[in-house]
Amino acid sequence: MRTLKIGLLIRIVSLSAALFCVTGCEQDSSTIIETSSDNRSVREILDLPDHMPTPAIPDFNPLTNAKIQLGRFLFYDPRLSANQAQSCASCHNQSLAFADGIAQPLGSTGHQLVRNSQGLANVIYHSTLTWSNDGFLELEDQLNVPIRADNPIELGVTDAKLDEVLLRFEQDPQYVEMFAIAFPDSDSNITMNKIIFSLASFVRTMISASSPYDQYLAGDKSALTQQQITGFQLFNGEKFECFHCHSGINFSSSYRDANTASDAIQFPFFNNGLYNVGGDGSYPSDDQGLYDLSLNPADKGFFRPQSLRNIELTAPYMHDGSIATLREVIEHYARGGSLTESGINAGDGRLSPLKSGLIQGFDATDEEIDAVIAFLESLTDEEFITSPKFSNPFEE
Repeated sequence: MRTLKIGLLIRIVSLSAALFCVTGCEQDSSTIIETSSDNRSVREILDLPDHMPTPAIPDFNPLTNAKIQLGRFLFYDPRLSANQAQSCASCHNQSLAFADGIAQPLGSTGHQLVRNSQGLANVIYHSTLTWSNDGFLELEDQLNVPIRADNPIELGVTDAKLDEVLLRFEQDPQYVEMFAIAFPDSDSNITMNKIIFSLASFVRTMISASSPYDQYLAGDKSALTQQQITGFQLFNGEKFECFHCHSGINFSSSYRDANTASDAIQFPFFNNGLYNVGGDGSYPSDDQGLYDLSLNPADKGFFRPQSLRNIELTAPYMHDGSIATLREVIEHYARGGSLTESGINAGDGRLSPLKSGLIQGFDATDEEIDAVIAFLESLTDEEFITSPKFSNPFEE
């Protein structure tokens, strides 16, 4: 049996990660000489088209090309797991928009994870990271969990394994050179803090902005079919009401950019009626979302609205991968919640007392559902999933 609920563990890791990053970050970032503090250089490094806002980059870890390149190597390197069995890319596949197509993946030691692997497109624009943690505001903090946590184990670089893992990179001349270039004035050797800074820098470059929908925004009115335009209108209409939680350029109300005022940042989490265990709004006991951190019963089943970019490629859906197709997702919302007829998680999500008031259910024709699905498919970015910028450098 677990001695800690996963949410409580994540909170503990979150707090230690913040300390780990803030104290270590000052030492490393203060000596970085290649910076990109002005908006123009950030936009150039990320190669942002005009319709994409300038994202927020933390001052303690400014983007540099050297850190991005180092982070790309680390992202694909299984030596970053304690047993050298997995890399970040094991659960984040470029061809699937950096998701993995599995409902609930296994960690490097075979430990079963309880959450679906998210796609990584445009995570730079999210106001919080992960499915249901209101304390992960920067990638530098979030990355500590998959790398360092021991329950469940993902990459498994615990304190007992840390020196062994770092030694692998210290003994590789190519990595020694890349770390020296990425952190030119640092007196320390290769550290986990530098690894996390570099990984965060690489993940921030994963901008998806070349889909047919983006081309339509840029002025090519032939980029979307009439069915997709109809779906776009339904998506933003009061019948389907998708736009309330999936809004803006990143199709998520969990959003910020460089121009978002600090007092205007939203940190939204919702219960969408996926479960109603026991009739009191509870979700399955192994993952109750934000409640597992806050212990506030009103937070049961609260999860962050995901970005819908490349959503066609990131099935299965929901935090636990329990819905297989986009049509089933829309049918879930049309019904006003999912029905689990039997078993320990039996309950009618439509009747959940904790379900968001935005999810009332609606009547939809097959043609309307087809149109919304067609629009969602227009968010697939073929350039993003094939770009050499994000590909495995060990295969070049």
